[in-house]
Amino acid sequence: MTTGFTGVRITGGAAPFQIVQQNENGLGTVMSRGLWFHESGHGTVQLRIVHESDGNVVSDQTNWQNAADQDDEKWSHSFDKIPAGGLYRLETRLSVEGAAPEWGSHGDIVHHLGVGDLWIIAGQSNAAGYGRGPVNDPPQLGVHILRNDETWDLAAHPLNDTTQSTHPNIENANPGHSPYLRFAKDLFDALGFPIGLIQTSLGGSPLAAWNPVENPDAPLFHNLIHCCNLAGGKVKGMVWYQGESDCGIDPAQSYGDRFDDFIRHLRDNLDHPDLPVITAQLNRYTDRLDEIGHRGWSVVREAQRRAEKIGNVAVVSTLDLPISDLIHTSSPGNITLGERKAKAALGMVYGRNVSWRAPNVQLARSADDGQAIILTFDHVQNRLEFLGPGDKDFHVEDALGFIEIVQASCPTQDTVRLNLSRKVGPSACVHGCFGAYPPSNLRDAESNIPILGFYDLTVQSGE
Repeated sequence: MTTGFTGVRITGGAAPFQIVQQNENGLGTVMSRGLWFHESGHGTVQLRIVHESDGNVVSDQTNWQNAADQDDEKWSHSFDKIPAGGLYRLETRLSVEGAAPEWGSHGDIVHHLGVGDLWIIAGQSNAAGYGRGPVNDPPQLGVHILRNDETWDLAAHPLNDTTQSTHPNIENANPGHSPYLRFAKDLFDALGFPIGLIQTSLGGSPLAAWNPVENPDAPLFHNLIHCCNLAGGKVKGMVWYQGESDCGIDPAQSYGDRFDDFIRHLRDNLDHPDLPVITAQLNRYTDRLDEIGHRGWSVVREAQRRAEKIGNVAVVSTLDLPISDLIHTSSPGNITLGERKAKAALGMVYGRNVSWRAPNVQLARSADDGQAIILTFDHVQNRLEFLGPGDKDFHVEDALGFIEIVQASCPTQDTVRLNLSRKVGPSACVHGCFGAYPPSNLRDAESNIPILGFYDLTVQSGE
């Protein structure tokens, strides 16, 4: 013990700004450990947890109690029934015989603790947050982050700040604005308990860096597990945005299966078989590409559209969000993306009655003896409408090549009609929002959410 010190020191466990994952009963566990010293050689380490706002104890289970383990100059203790909420303050003191308890010897204090839900941030640059330009998105007490230097802090941009980091997700350039501060603040406001973020994303990272099936070394996967263990080993879910590095036509073809492998192994490693995942289709990429390049982007978006079939996976649309360079969603766009992902979490994970699903195509059938195609969509809250002409939003293709779309319209609440310049032939299919930078004029009139892009949807006979 340091010379001249009398009282209780905290050397591990609970840390300032830490958010603890609550269990299914809405309770969390906070462990702490440390050293104590008194010149008499006698004393009892005591601890309590109070509301930081007013100093009242959080519950009967968090009032002053003796450390569970105390030996020589060491001690440790766990509070295992802390109600979800906060922010809380952990206090310690050394009770010495003959002195009033409230005047026990000095003890260390841990400020800004919370019990709530932890969300992993994973993926590449649009997950790390590369939005450029100012936007009002300030930090908020109760929304905290486990930073890359392995300390808890108030969450503030840039979230993927790699100052003093020894993790493998160090960015080549300083990131900017992320969607996930707004995501977490929206959850905090709706749910009323703290939200903690675990930042693991890395710009430019391919799926192979996350998927131990195709790459056993998968450095970002192992770093993700390491960071979750630092946070206590339990999390509520993951927000994911990745795929730009896999849009070459070869990796694109297997993206869906490889993403499935990644999610399965992540759930196994976290012992969370139903881990919720909130993902997104890729936004636009505006550099020049040939037709094969454009197909690669569409194939990845189609795999992302189908990811909901994995189970407990939500997919949000992004194709209307502004970008601040060739590929990165802008700061204002990330505000909207964070709001959409928060609504998806509130709806899918927390059972709130919110509209979050993007219109999603279910069926394409021919009409008028093959001179037209009718598309039917699910998850239309009000009605479909085009913000522009709409004929460029879709591509129709058969064995003879692309077929010009003469007109696109919305004849009913949940259908789109495509009038064609010729009849569809064998092996006809439809692509929605085709290519790396497609127009996206079709959306739900009530929610103003654009459709999910799709690729290679077979046209069924209208007979």
